[in-house]
Amino acid sequence: MITRRRLLLTGTAVTGATVFLPYAAMAQTGAGDQFDAAEGPVTVHPVSHASFVMETPVGTIYNDPVGDASAYADFPEPDLILITHEHGDHYNADTLAALVGPNTQLLTNPAVFEMLPDGLKARATSIANGEETTVLGLRIEAIPAYNITEERLQYHPEGRDNGYILNFEGLRVYIAGDTEDIPEMRALSDIDVAFVPFNLPYTMTEEQAASAVAEFAPSYVYPYHYRDSDPEKFARLLADTDAGTEVKMGPWYE
Repeated sequence: MITRRRLLLTGTAVTGATVFLPYAAMAQTGAGDQFDAAEGPVTVHPVSHASFVMETPVGTIYNDPVGDASAYADFPEPDLILITHEHGDHYNADTLAALVGPNTQLLTNPAVFEMLPDGLKARATSIANGEETTVLGLRIEAIPAYNITEERLQYHPEGRDNGYILNFEGLRVYIAGDTEDIPEMRALSDIDVAFVPFNLPYTMTEEQAASAVAEFAPSYVYPYHYRDSDPEKFARLLADTDAGTEVKMGPWYE
């Protein structure tokens, strides 16, 4: 049986700086994309919306896992679970309880840490905007994630929610969480792989996302958390810049 752990699928290059991955094939095989780090590959497996799994040299990392735990059945047990913030499409205590193994650690923003049931809180570390910590030997930075447009401020207030930078040897991965094109995102540097959201009214438009990504110019970017927005529009807008960033499309809504 082919599982997500065993099959890798690479994208097919098209014009400009865009890579469109075949949604149907990825959904059927559970394939992932592999990126090289000094100590071994980091393989990204989109699951749904804002949830994904990374198999890495330091262990298996789940980001914002929600929904039925069966969606993760083909993956190794998580060594680390990252939670960006408290909204139900990013944090679900029942899902976490079903997924954690005896050695799983959690890293959360302070608001989610306070919400965790005692059993999960005992496994968790709280990290606030601007702080960093080391888990599994991996240095992780907490990057602000918030809204800046007046009519969207209530969704993600400044100072509460996290994005993360994972500093593998030779590979820096940025997970934006739910945010607009904030100055802290635009000021990032040396990002190899980024996960950037766009959907209204909760985060930002395709234009905002493309503008921000063009400014910090990661090597690769995954549009995620976009639901009814248009990732191909985002890709076209980004391809019209000189960023040189390749867009990775995953089967987030298959």
